[in-house]
Amino acid sequence: MSLKGIFPIDRWDFNSKSILKDLPSDDYEKLMEHSFDKKYIKGEIVFKEGTIPSGIYHIKQGKVKKYKVDNYGKEQIIYVANTGELIGYHALLAAEYYPDSAATLTESVISFIPQIDFFTVLDQSPVLTRRLLKTLSHEFGVLANNISVFANRPVRERLAITLLVLREKFKKELSDGSPVEINVSRDDIANMAGATRENIVRLLRDFKDEQLIETKGRKIWIINVQKLVAVSNYK
Repeated sequence: MSLKGIFPIDRWDFNSKSILKDLPSDDYEKLMEHSFDKKYIKGEIVFKEGTIPSGIYHIKQGKVKKYKVDNYGKEQIIYVANTGELIGYHALLAAEYYPDSAATLTESVISFIPQIDFFTVLDQSPVLTRRLLKTLSHEFGVLANNISVFANRPVRERLAITLLVLREKFKKELSDGSPVEINVSRDDIANMAGATRENIVRLLRDFKDEQLIETKGRKIWIINVQKLVAVSNYK
């Protein structure tokens, strides 16, 4: 079932995959000339907050969480990047240290693009420049929406929103009509929803009793999307 028309999923998606889509072939070839792929196991660090960037990352396969850790060691997941998306370019463009960390949620293949190639193509390509500006502007709206929603809503609504967003992330890898399996740890779900693991486990049990979801181990299937949207109380 599509979320179109019943839940504004675009407010939760950076859309950075559009940056490289149909980029002029000369620009794309120059950008990828010295890139290389690396396979990551689940939970492996891609980059760490406070370190110096030396390039950008293109997710060819898998999912990556961007997160910050507070003074008490509590992790807050800011965003989940999907196959096709770029990460790591904010710090590079700002000439600053990474403001957050990134680690894989699933086994992933990620291409590293050196900064010299990125800046060379950026200087020469008006298409890439326009797309980056558009994406950065959209990302600001996504983050502002995220802060507003998660600062003012009860945990039950935040969890419903988190599950709907994750469903869309996992749905993109499936053919139409296939059941969408959300395979994320309870800790990561809690860190996305800004809640304790105990609260998330209890609410997932409630959602299951209400026939909104099915679970098996850490896997989750949403079986009544429309009712979960209603629980999210978000339009």
